Amino acid sequence: MYIPKQFEETDVEVLHELIRIKPLATLVTLNAGGIEANPIPLILSAETKPYGTLSGHVARSNPLWQDHPADADVLVIFHGSESYITPSWYASKAESGKVVPTWNYVSVQAKGRLRVTHEPDWILSQLESLTAHNEAGFEHPWTVADAPHEFTRKLLDVIVGIEIEITELKGKWKVSQNRSDQDRASVVGGLTSTGQPEMAALVKRCAKDGAI
Repeated sequence: MYIPKQFEETDVEVLHELIRIKPLATLVTLNAGGIEANPIPLILSAETKPYGTLSGHVARSNPLWQDHPADADVLVIFHGSESYITPSWYASKAESGKVVPTWNYVSVQAKGRLRVTHEPDWILSQLESLTAHNEAGFEHPWTVADAPHEFTRKLLDVIVGIEIEITELKGKWKVSQNRSDQDRASVVGGLTSTGQPEMAALVKRCAKDGAI
């Protein structure tokens, strides 16, 4: 991923936070025909240093776990907030007119080797962790134990577990850091007025001097 220095995010805790908030990743693997991308929810375990380990599961019928070469890394992409930025928002538009549209976005990319497991207890534990993570915000969270035991055991027969120990972790926070204080302030106003508070907050937080 191309990352100009002003958009680079190197704080591992910040990168981990996005992974936890946006767990649906794009997993890029190799097969005989080239590359393939699959959307797969993944859970982060930060205990493995320096970057942590990702775990998930896929359908046994999904060929990715068989086709990907054991000696090649996979690429995992986590997508954060994104917004189209119209040049009409820039304060500098009235001064020079030398402005163009752009896109603000946040992205985290991880690399590591893919490990596959067929161990039922490991897969069940992964399902429980994934479910607990995503059900946490509900008033009455569902748990794997709510499903009939026989049903769950049959489910384990048709999925395989995957694990990726992260060996490289990169983050790109392209959120108007290259604009003037005045332009960033007007971008925040535009984002707020169009119902995009998450990106507005990111532009504020990542301002070069903290000035808006």
